[in-house]
Amino acid sequence: MRLQNKTALITGGNSGIGLATAERFIEEGARVVITGRNQRTLDAAAEKLGPNALVVRADLTEDDAAERAVAAAIERFGTLDIVFANAGIPGATPVGGTDRAQFERVIATNLTAVFFTVQAASPHLAAGASIILNGSVHQVLGIPGASAYAASKGGIGAMNRVLAAELAPRGIRVNSVVPGATRTPIWESRASTPEAMEQLEAAYSLAIPLGHLGAAVDIANAVLFLASDEAKHITAAEIVVDGGTIGAPAGAPIFRPAA
Repeated sequence: MRLQNKTALITGGNSGIGLATAERFIEEGARVVITGRNQRTLDAAAEKLGPNALVVRADLTEDDAAERAVAAAIERFGTLDIVFANAGIPGATPVGGTDRAQFERVIATNLTAVFFTVQAASPHLAAGASIILNGSVHQVLGIPGASAYAASKGGIGAMNRVLAAELAPRGIRVNSVVPGATRTPIWESRASTPEAMEQLEAAYSLAIPLGHLGAAVDIANAVLFLASDEAKHITAAEIVVDGGTIGAPAGAPIFRPAA
């Protein structure tokens, strides 16, 4: 087992990529602490994950919330070896239709809270620890109407490199994953029924060279690799898990000649 006797903190671990990662970590021998803001989904995640998981209700944009989550992890399991700073929210912020509170809410959740999660965990991490941040293809694609979200994820890419340099003297690795379009609850605001989601996925898949959205476990497997000793000489790196969207856009179905 790749994470035997390790303890991981996963923010936003009550659904989507965070929950899939918690499941994979536990399968590989880890104990996990997950945070979330929704008690209902936290309870469902706790039941699904079993006795090697601790759930902590926390809004990481609030002062000291990250510190409380880390303290709960240490109190329950005694150590902290892995941090997956995954919690994030979507949010359209088009020019001419966005107020300051709306913009700052996205930045506070997706960027500022990530830094303070790492800062809260840092004193408890020893040499060999692994920190993984969750970016997005939005950080490079220039998708209209997504200024705050793209800026927050672009900030993750920059902060990944800074934190890797800052924590390298302590033997702590910092890396990020960069998901493309992935089947998670983040789409519910745009596709509230299975039929609507099917139509949305068909449309998005035309721009993905591999021809389909990713699954949450696809991202989780990349996070697992970065958390494990298999990646012990990797830091300041990004693993892009997007079906080729960034690297090979001309290979997408929409650009292929008709048969």
